[in-house]
Amino acid sequence: MAGKVWLVGAGPSDAGLLTVRGSQVLAEAQVVVYDALVGAGILNLIPEEAERISVGKRAGCHTMPQEEINRVLCEKALEGKRVVRLKGGDPFLFGRGGEELELLSAHGIPFEVVPGVTSAIAVPAYCGIPVTHRDCASSVHIITGHKRAGETYDIDFEALVRTGGTLVFLMGHKALSEICQGLLLGGMDPKMPAALLMQGTSADQRRIVATVSTLAREAAGQETVTPAIIVVGHVCSYEKQFSWYEKQPLSGHRILVTRPRERSGQLSDRLRRLGAEVLEIAAIQTAPLPVELPAMSEYEYLVFTSPAGVRIFFDRWMEMGRDVRSLGLVRIAAIGPGTARELSMRGIFADLMPEVSDGEHLGILLGETVKDGDRILIPRAKEGNPKLLEEIRKRKQVQITELAIYDTVYGKKEGLVDQKALVEAGKISMAVFTSASTVRGFAAATEGLDYSRVRAVCIGRQTAAAAADLGMETYTAQEATIDSLVECVQTTVKKC
Repeated sequence: MAGKVWLVGAGPSDAGLLTVRGSQVLAEAQVVVYDALVGAGILNLIPEEAERISVGKRAGCHTMPQEEINRVLCEKALEGKRVVRLKGGDPFLFGRGGEELELLSAHGIPFEVVPGVTSAIAVPAYCGIPVTHRDCASSVHIITGHKRAGETYDIDFEALVRTGGTLVFLMGHKALSEICQGLLLGGMDPKMPAALLMQGTSADQRRIVATVSTLAREAAGQETVTPAIIVVGHVCSYEKQFSWYEKQPLSGHRILVTRPRERSGQLSDRLRRLGAEVLEIAAIQTAPLPVELPAMSEYEYLVFTSPAGVRIFFDRWMEMGRDVRSLGLVRIAAIGPGTARELSMRGIFADLMPEVSDGEHLGILLGETVKDGDRILIPRAKEGNPKLLEEIRKRKQVQITELAIYDTVYGKKEGLVDQKALVEAGKISMAVFTSASTVRGFAAATEGLDYSRVRAVCIGRQTAAAAADLGMETYTAQEATIDSLVECVQTTVKKC
């Protein structure tokens, strides 16, 4: 039975510009065939279990010929798979999407097209350039700037000049001089504003604004990089007045956010709203262990040391046919606000929570609260922090039952985003760690990295200690909350 193929436009780079429909389709993919220009943040959204096939597709460098790409899409669909063809920008704007559909159509394979945000519109917008404006541009014309080596442009430059509209050239970085010269020979005013916009919508976004007669010379005197687009027209003169992206607090910063695989990106969303380019890395995974949970009537205290522990405990609790009424009169302790929040989502409020969110202070609080002879159940990770137990036992004679309900699996070295290479290239402003386990997961995925090059923003003392042990430059949030962690990121950016 044939599967189905979705042609999905991934947009220019910023993961926030992937459409809702594109995100939904990608989450359900069994096979993803992706281009080199797809943003790293979007690549991280590809399901871990999906087969991933890179086909390159940068200008002048194709890992896989187009005919082979078409064949792969067809073969995978005929295997009954849900196949996503993930393309930078929009699949039908110089993306050869039509060619890919021809073979699918010939074989009767169902397909769907999910349009993407094109760089021709988005990148100028991120650079403060409206491609149309009532006062000076009532039309916009998008032209491919790509041509084969040794060939001349098959472009009617005179006709483009006569339109009087904004001209956007995609894939024309290498031919900037020829494009500008063609426009001048076609009759364009040498003083017409023009811009070269590089790596738009990313932390590396940069632009050169000049005139059509001087842009090539200006660009030759600077380091230019791809992907890049060329915009020509009066609208380029608005770039300073309408500039907004660079004015955000975290603009220009690429931040690595490490997290458990199961956690959603509340922290990442907050950082993106402040202008950061965020790469979410699933540094660790929590694997539930097959355990039988005892009756709570056997204990006076139930202690949770992580949000994951809360989720896994209550998932198992319900599997065993129990609900919150089965907790009885047991008192519940949480290590910090995140863990307390997980409890509150189940209608449970923590009786105890230390002011400092770590095992040591939780142990001190419990030791000062419990009575001699009390029984304490601590469902937590297989390898838990011993400080918690030590601090309790210093203060009271109690019966403690440690119950390993999950194991921590560290991040894989293989991945679509090479964290180590990005750090070594100076492309990461900082890494944000939400637990000591995520520090260890990051280290497992970047073995051999010089960790002194990592600026680590940490949620608490134990997390910072784990980062410092590796030689990272550490900064610690004042409180173990998302708000405090975001504030620490902004403070760190100002210091650095």
